[in-house]
Amino acid sequence: MSRVRLLTDCHLYAILDSAYLGDRDPGKVASEMIDGGVDLIQIRAKDRTPSEIVSWTREVMHVARRASVGVIVNDDPETAASLDADGVHVGQDDLSIPLARSIVGAGRWVGKSTHSLEQAVSAEREQADYIGVGPIFATPTKPNYTPVGRQLIQRIAPRVKLPFFCIGGIKLENVEQVLKQGATRVAVVSGILTAPDIAAYCRDLKARLGAKVALAAPA
Repeated sequence: MSRVRLLTDCHLYAILDSAYLGDRDPGKVASEMIDGGVDLIQIRAKDRTPSEIVSWTREVMHVARRASVGVIVNDDPETAASLDADGVHVGQDDLSIPLARSIVGAGRWVGKSTHSLEQAVSAEREQADYIGVGPIFATPTKPNYTPVGRQLIQRIAPRVKLPFFCIGGIKLENVEQVLKQGATRVAVVSGILTAPDIAAYCRDLKARLGAKVALAAPA
């Protein structure tokens, strides 16, 4: 399987979370995200059955592959491998990176959630392909997690070389605060899924990220 694009080229990571999707069609919502310019889509459906997760992943991959958008499955390397998705994402209390990689197979990405500099460095040492850093702000998606704050971005940026996506309560109205701390990649959940116009919302996010990436690029 060939990668749809390099992770280094991915800056807007949308999470298709069942908690916010309701009864909407996941393939249709994924299409709206893609129209807005997202680079990666994660399937996160902790309250759904394994068969529903497989169905969701198939639907999303059907539209994502045509647009060269990567599809990541949350905490389910078996589904990611069997459906030829682009990777799996695991949390601190989920499978280790080596074990997830042994299941998902060579050539697929393994990402990991981190909540401190120490966890970020450890994930890089375990050879994660990317990490999530957060929650930056308080978020109902992870109500039991204390926000790590924007200052953590400044600590991680010079220490971790692999791509990192800031996550947790990030929305259009506060994304500039995250970018000012040195971030160039974000993962967004509720902001996208509760927007009245998902494609337009993603386009606005992508434009702000694009401006930041352009400024950060070496001359």
